[in-house]
Amino acid sequence: MIDKFHTSAADALGHVEDGSTVLIGGFGAVGQPLALIDGLIENGARDLTVVANNAGVGREGLARLLELRRVRKVICSFPRSSDPVVFEELYNAGLLELEIVPQGTLAERMRAAGAGIPAFFTPTAVGTALAGGKETRTIDGREHVLEYALKADIALVEAWQADRWGNLTYRRSGRNFNPVMATAAERTIVQTQHMVGLGALDPEAIVTPGVFVDAVIHVPYGDPPTF
Repeated sequence: MIDKFHTSAADALGHVEDGSTVLIGGFGAVGQPLALIDGLIENGARDLTVVANNAGVGREGLARLLELRRVRKVICSFPRSSDPVVFEELYNAGLLELEIVPQGTLAERMRAAGAGIPAFFTPTAVGTALAGGKETRTIDGREHVLEYALKADIALVEAWQADRWGNLTYRRSGRNFNPVMATAAERTIVQTQHMVGLGALDPEAIVTPGVFVDAVIHVPYGDPPTF
């Protein structure tokens, strides 16, 4: 019987290798898998490359992972979102590498990885410092920059509902980077607000099929499902 639910974040994560690339879902605090980030901290892995929308807020969650010096490099769109105190301290001290990627390009790089597309051309960032050193090509009279797919070792995702096969739904802004990240990693770990029985999810409402999910933990909070 397929049952992807685990009793703890540590059990779901298993062993995370030092030097891994980790995708962390969320848009600010919305849709961020905080319990899984805490589990990653407990796991003890170091020298990580973290891919996220921003570089952490305050001193919790992703910011805490950075503060403990577990992260070597951050790939994100908005490193200086609200209260980026830990990121600024580490970056200004030369203790953290940063790669800034435009938000749409970041999402497409992960989507491409999940779809088996190795690279793509985009006009975004042409003529800016972000295009420095990258291959360019004129297509239909417009210059484009070559961007490579962004595949990771692990994706940490937050969902709204999950069944034991790992089929997932998301709620409102929680459906941000989470679905594309779920497809772009060798191992996808999910924390879900609600557990549902097998067959309870409308197939048309499932956003991430269970084939992309390796493990799920239940972190109950938020309103009861209304759909």
